[in-house]
Amino acid sequence: MQGPTPHVSPIKNWKQLVVVVALAFVIPIAVIVLLSQYVTDVSVPASEDVLSRIKPVGQVVVESAGGATAPASAPGAAPANAPAAAPAPSASSSTPAAPAPATAVAAAATTATAPAAAKPDGKKVYDATCTACHTPGVAGAPKFGDKAQWAPRLAQGIDVLYTTAIKGKGAMPPKGGNTSLSDAEVKAAVDHMVAAAK
Repeated sequence: MQGPTPHVSPIKNWKQLVVVVALAFVIPIAVIVLLSQYVTDVSVPASEDVLSRIKPVGQVVVESAGGATAPASAPGAAPANAPAAAPAPSASSSTPAAPAPATAVAAAATTATAPAAAKPDGKKVYDATCTACHTPGVAGAPKFGDKAQWAPRLAQGIDVLYTTAIKGKGAMPPKGGNTSLSDAEVKAAVDHMVAAAK
């Protein structure tokens, strides 16, 4: 019977040992570098197919006080064809907001056809902007027509209500979040809500 076979190493001298140790460090590092470049490669431009799959599904359409509709480019942006009413002088606003360039052009084109003294429709403004919070009473907003909730606010006076609606208060953003509204439109919406609460 023979004894156990002695273990024979494939590394016979110190040069082979140095080569094996060097390769043990270089190969994993090379693999990691190549993988990281493969994963983070941004040089490939997006194809038309990819762009068509990730485009927005729909568009936001904002209705102006005149009833015309236009797609809005950003939340709170003024519609391109909406008539721009000049901000009414207000004791609460120190600097009136200037109309956007697209709105100014639309205002010049619309002024000739629109009546000069057209009062904004408070119900339309309420339905378009205010109803989202004032109908269900979101975040402490007084519910439309709820006399008990509106009584303390009415006691402060209509000018305070105008200022609150235009500048915002608590969870309510300025102009109810629709900064394209003129001060006169906001006041008309406040008048509509106040009339329902009396």
